Amino acid sequence: MSDTPPESSESPADFDAMTRDIAEVPAVEVIVTVAVNLMSAAAVKLGLAPQEGEGDKYKDLDEARKLVTALAGLLDASATEISSFHAAPLRDGLKSLQLAFREASLVPDEPGQGPGEKYTGPVYG
Repeated sequence: MSDTPPESSESPADFDAMTRDIAEVPAVEVIVTVAVNLMSAAAVKLGLAPQEGEGDKYKDLDEARKLVTALAGLLDASATEISSFHAAPLRDGLKSLQLAFREASLVPDEPGQGPGEKYTGPVYG
């Protein structure tokens, strides 16, 4: 048995091309893309899967809490870096996820104690 890791299917040239591609993407686009991915993952973990009847299959409130908190932290940290044009719909989506989390919880968190609320403040319906 060998101690060397398996060879990657990507050559160094492929890595260089990926690095150049990333370098050409504006930071705002990267932030928004990461935020949308966090939102999508949180929605699935909240049981909001788009396929009817599939929601509970992927529901995991512990995982959803982590994703919503990470999203809130990202939006809080990047608020001055991205324009209101980008930030407003992301904040709306975050609030919707926070409210969905509260609704999905058997024992809802106290106001201000829900996922991401240390960054956003208490969220009310």
